[in-house]
Amino acid sequence: MKEMVSRQCREELRRERQQGLKRYEKQRRRNVMAEPGAHPFVVVLDHLKAGFNVPKIFRTAQAFGAHAVHLIDIGPFDPAPAKGALRKVPARFFSHFEESYRLLREEGYTLYTLEAGCGQPLHQTALAAKSAFILGHEEHGISFERADYPGVECLAIPMAGEVESLNVSVAASIVMYEYCRQHPVATQPTGQS
Repeated sequence: MKEMVSRQCREELRRERQQGLKRYEKQRRRNVMAEPGAHPFVVVLDHLKAGFNVPKIFRTAQAFGAHAVHLIDIGPFDPAPAKGALRKVPARFFSHFEESYRLLREEGYTLYTLEAGCGQPLHQTALAAKSAFILGHEEHGISFERADYPGVECLAIPMAGEVESLNVSVAASIVMYEYCRQHPVATQPTGQS
């Protein structure tokens, strides 16, 4: 009996993964029609796990009007937690950070990594109008040496508690909020929070 239940659970998980992949492919195809948001900032997701954080960051990027999201070596993920944001926020897919870096520098972006305990505190930094925020892997951080990429600055989110770091989707939300606080645009009230 126990073996039968286990087999049913595995089969259910397999079906859910297949449905998630179908949703991903469908929304990725629709992404070619996505329009940049009201703000010129870009979020760079550097080798994040293709799980729950990526779609949550897309949803937040849509909420704050991001120009685009760059995905560095991130495989397919279930876009359901993004609530449709994958097809609304322009996504660029790269194999290596260097490709995203080169493009952003050519377009005049100032690049910032978010790393615990390094650099200038976020709230004390005047963020460039064309900012790109690099968020590293949930366990390993960024995939490159900052010294190899001139002009990449490091920002830290000040924390008073005893934790070393924040969840990457929470850190992304904080930096996008701070950017929008510093660079407000006229918005239409939506009646939603």
